[in-house]
Amino acid sequence: MKTAPRLSANRGPASNPLSLTGQDEGDGNPKESCPFINSTPATGVEKSQQYDIKSMALFEEEIDTSPMVSSLLSTLANYSNLPTGSKEHEEAENNEEGTRPSKKPVKTMLTAISMSAIATNGVVPAGGSYYMISRSLGPEFGGAVGICFYLGTTFAGAMYILGCIEILLIYIVPQAAIFKIEGLEGPEAEIALLNNMRVYGTIVLSFMALVVFVGVKYVNKLALVFLACVILSILAVYAGIIKTAIEPPVFPICLLGNRTLVSKSYDVCAKVIEIDNETITTKLWLSFCDSDSLNATCDEYFTNNNVTEVQGIPGVTSGILAENLFGNYLKKGMVLEKRGRASNVDPNSLPSNANRYVLADITSFFTLLVGIYFPSVTGIMAGSNRSGDLRDAQKSIPIGTIAAITTTSTVYMSCVVLFGACIEGVVLRDKFGEGVNGNLVIGTLAWPSPWVIVFGSFFSTCGAGLQSLTGAPRLLQAISRDGIIPFLRVFGHGKANGEPTWALLLTASICEIGIIIASLDSVAPILSMFFLMCYMFVNLACALQTLLRTPNWRPRFKFYHWTLSFLGMSLCLSLMFICSWYYAIVAMGIATCIYKYIEFCGAEKEWGDGIRGLSLSAARFALMRLEEGPPHTKNWRPQILVLVSVDAEQKVEQPRLLSLTSQLKAGKGLTIVGTSVQGTFLNNYTESQRADQSLRKLMETEKVKGFSQVVLSSNLRDGTSHLVQTGGLGGLKHNTVMASWPHNWKQPECYQHFRNFIEMVRETTIASLALLVPKNISSYPSNGERFTEGHIDVWWIVHDGGMLMLLPFLLRQHKVWRKCKMRIFTVAQMDDNSIQMKKDLITFLYHLRIDAAVEVVEMHDGDISAYTYEKTLLMEQRSQILKQMHLTKNEMEREIQSITDSSRGSIRRKNPSTLKPQHSTDEGGNLAEKSDDKSEAVSNPKQVQLIHNKKTSKPSALISPAASSAGGAATWSDGNNTEKGKILSAVTPDGGRELLSMKPEWENLNQVDVRRMHTAMRLNEVIKKKSKEAKLVLLNMPGPPKNRVGDENYMEFLEVLTEGLNRVLLVRGGGREVITIYS
Repeated sequence: MKTAPRLSANRGPASNPLSLTGQDEGDGNPKESCPFINSTPATGVEKSQQYDIKSMALFEEEIDTSPMVSSLLSTLANYSNLPTGSKEHEEAENNEEGTRPSKKPVKTMLTAISMSAIATNGVVPAGGSYYMISRSLGPEFGGAVGICFYLGTTFAGAMYILGCIEILLIYIVPQAAIFKIEGLEGPEAEIALLNNMRVYGTIVLSFMALVVFVGVKYVNKLALVFLACVILSILAVYAGIIKTAIEPPVFPICLLGNRTLVSKSYDVCAKVIEIDNETITTKLWLSFCDSDSLNATCDEYFTNNNVTEVQGIPGVTSGILAENLFGNYLKKGMVLEKRGRASNVDPNSLPSNANRYVLADITSFFTLLVGIYFPSVTGIMAGSNRSGDLRDAQKSIPIGTIAAITTTSTVYMSCVVLFGACIEGVVLRDKFGEGVNGNLVIGTLAWPSPWVIVFGSFFSTCGAGLQSLTGAPRLLQAISRDGIIPFLRVFGHGKANGEPTWALLLTASICEIGIIIASLDSVAPILSMFFLMCYMFVNLACALQTLLRTPNWRPRFKFYHWTLSFLGMSLCLSLMFICSWYYAIVAMGIATCIYKYIEFCGAEKEWGDGIRGLSLSAARFALMRLEEGPPHTKNWRPQILVLVSVDAEQKVEQPRLLSLTSQLKAGKGLTIVGTSVQGTFLNNYTESQRADQSLRKLMETEKVKGFSQVVLSSNLRDGTSHLVQTGGLGGLKHNTVMASWPHNWKQPECYQHFRNFIEMVRETTIASLALLVPKNISSYPSNGERFTEGHIDVWWIVHDGGMLMLLPFLLRQHKVWRKCKMRIFTVAQMDDNSIQMKKDLITFLYHLRIDAAVEVVEMHDGDISAYTYEKTLLMEQRSQILKQMHLTKNEMEREIQSITDSSRGSIRRKNPSTLKPQHSTDEGGNLAEKSDDKSEAVSNPKQVQLIHNKKTSKPSALISPAASSAGGAATWSDGNNTEKGKILSAVTPDGGRELLSMKPEWENLNQVDVRRMHTAMRLNEVIKKKSKEAKLVLLNMPGPPKNRVGDENYMEFLEVLTEGLNRVLLVRGGGREVITIYS
């Protein structure tokens, strides 16, 4: 080919890349503004110059919307022009610039209010808090929080039992210890105590589990006894506090300077004593001096400070409240010092004899104390956990919970203030009572006897343990019966009366693990996190239901508001991280794992939960946002409507269409799989449901994430049209349609199928939708196949907005096509500079960040061969055959046979060895056509000149009279474009010329159809030569004919264009740019 210098005058109407598209004269549809599409419609002369001379007549209908690639690439030489999507990019930026314009009682009360609202919004069966959360937030949240709350309740039961044993062994019957503690100190004493707690804890746990197993009614009876003991204990404390105002108890502590001394280090709170006028040193002296002599060397602090004895419980009228009112947090190992007392100490000296002082056992701070206090308020769910045993849960839960919280909060807060008003600060901070000889401070304070407090504490812990062993199994049973966690379903069974036997066994086993651990100091924070998480989600459930205003949200409890619930949720979340941020993360991680497990197992429960309502609200909001405008080019991706057909049993006939869709989408964006069922809604609704189930099953098999849609219509054509028009919702609509190449379209009985196909192509063009038509779909790979090598070839003939560039990129993201290389071919004609075209295309791909090999194929402007005329003639003959659809089957076969016999007699090759016919590889083409192709003949391909300059004779019988009178209007284009008497020549190798007379059958052929057939055949030859071994060929799909007279010819052109290729994907753009060079 002649490579002319850079031509600017040859760009024609497409030379201005910045012009905008106006009204499309082909279909009357306004196209989207595009920098690469010319707004000036080309005249017939310009079309002839661009397509006739360049042998691209097949695409001449779309010159005003899809410029040739050569014209496009010439505009890309200067990248100061606005390239793909740049106008949208700047408009989006301009639009963005214009449019920028004490916690515990409070928390528990807010949670109780939210829980009361949920509990009174219908019947609350067994499960309590789990039931409320799961029915409000869905099975995933309910199951995750429910399991965490169950574990928290179970381990809390172990803590209560251990507390019970500790009181028993230390204060009630110390001599019952199996592992003796007397005489041991430090770690040895702690180990012995823990071993005793393990043994007795197991015994107490077994007894409690037996009581719960016998029946909850016995637990209720024992609860009354325990409650009476707790009330007596509380009254005894208040009585003792009142008594301190009159007669404080004798409860001395010994101070050295301002430091608290361990009671075991002295027998008398003095350095020396006078006995018979003789000064004698005390045990305390020996603790700080090297001998009992008055001249002994003693500790410097002991020498410089005096020993004093003060009352540990000075009384409520002593004014000690002012001293204890403010915080005094200590680090671990610091000496407990009394505020306001003088101390003579050298700041540079290190403390000695530290074991003689009472030391802080842990580093204290506010959040730690909050965490210690928190378990005292975790019982607010005790009533809701036993909701299945309550006569009227809707009435009992709100009243009981709020009354309990009010009472306990009043007791807690008043006790905190009163203890600070009558007890020394160093005594309050002495955790183990080392400075008061191990005496129970509250027991000493209480009236009339310390044993009231001891037994009250013992029975309180026993009652709390029983409540945990009663509520936790019922919570687990409710979770198991819902079936959201498969391996827990066995624990949903129980006795005939509903008692959770198996759940109780598992609860006792987990509780035993906690008792064996014995020291639950490291486990307790996570338990607090589980409780807080449960409370947080109860508040969230109430707030969500209130804000969504679901019709079923009608709680009888009216004293709630979503702001209170939201405040309670915020306090719970804040408290989790304030107490221990790392334990909060661990607890959330455990809940997340349970959530994902339930989600993975597929907890398909429809409980009308708030998450579903929230999803609907979010979807509505998102759809409204999508309505604001089309997506930016950077965000454009194919939202595909896949049109499939079903057989008589409502099974999908083209399952590989969904495989291709899955490979193209990779789970992103919108996919709608639609089909049309013939019939009426009243009579064929069952068939449509079966078809829908078939689509859903296939989508699940092919891992296509999307929606199915089945339309019932009186005919398949209208059903497909309805799908194209009404698919999607609001702004979430498809922008691309995928449909399979019509099967056996050449068969007379499939006449309507290909007519429907062409109508669908026209509709997508009018609707500005992209179109993907895979040919030979049965040969496409499944999702399980892998290509280890090969190429995806793109034949870029006309610019379609970048679809041909984007689709291979998306396909190569899938593992099926990942190893394939991408090649882009474009066609250079006689007056194109192929070298410059290749440079421009490489630069364009570089800016698009697409890695592909580039090749410019040169197509010579050759003459139209005799075989092309004969192929065109056969095409028009077939068109007439297909129009005889009103004949019966036998009449149709006889008609076809007579016409083909006539064709064989009139069209013969003079020299069959010089020119071999090309056979169609249509999917399911008929045998009669193939035999025709083998027997067709062409004229001698030597130098031929066909001249027809006189009035033609009467058309052949194969051409209808209407077509003849219209001057060939039966073909693709209008009759005005028919060119009769055109001179065509073919140059032979020897260069000579010979004039032959025109064959009668060629005289009435539409010359536009001849040129289009010539284009299709030439392109097919080039594509087969370059891409015969390609794994996939992507090719521009020419537009359909404007009128419906030439539909058969259009199908034949496409058939010839793709002949001999295994996998072909015909692509039509949607009239907008879909790829951009901008980030």
